[in-house]
Amino acid sequence: MSNKSQADESKEPEEPVVRDKRRVDPETGEVRPQDVQEEPEGSSELPADGYEDADVETSLNDVDVEFLEKAADALAAERLEDLQRVTAEYANYRKRTEANREVERERLVGDVVRLLLPVLDDIERAEKHGDLIEGAPITLMATKLRAVTERLGLASYATVGDAFDPNQHEALLQQPSADVSVPTILEVVESGYILGSTQVRPAKVIVATPE
Repeated sequence: MSNKSQADESKEPEEPVVRDKRRVDPETGEVRPQDVQEEPEGSSELPADGYEDADVETSLNDVDVEFLEKAADALAAERLEDLQRVTAEYANYRKRTEANREVERERLVGDVVRLLLPVLDDIERAEKHGDLIEGAPITLMATKLRAVTERLGLASYATVGDAFDPNQHEALLQQPSADVSVPTILEVVESGYILGSTQVRPAKVIVATPE
């Protein structure tokens, strides 16, 4: 037998080491303090992003603050200008829409009242001849019809003594007269009618002209 074999046989086997890792001491019943392993100096690791978990304070100098204020003012002015432009465009749109609606309304009402003009002319002639007696059925009907046309916005014009206006009056006859210095309405044959700003029919008149 070799010396190595004899040394191995003479060496006593090592006893197993048992470490009690229980957190509660079985003898005292108290919780054992946890072992804190001290890390060697300089072994602390940084997060993956390379920055420590500490609040990083960022300070702005006066130049930065002034720049941000000017940028904010410029942006606010731009937005205000956009808002004013949109508001003006919407206001103009509403005005155009309302104007178009009023023109369309006058056109439709004008189509209706034109159908009533012959009746209104008959009522006017009857009134001139004294045929509209107060309390008579035809007088009541004439009053109601005139009230309806007035509510629609229809108005008659042309009166004896008014100056003649070729844009509003149609001269059926002209008579020289020494009593006038300008062409003047001498007689109204048929009244003219306007609806709002629209002329429905010009007045038919006899005109006195200066001699």
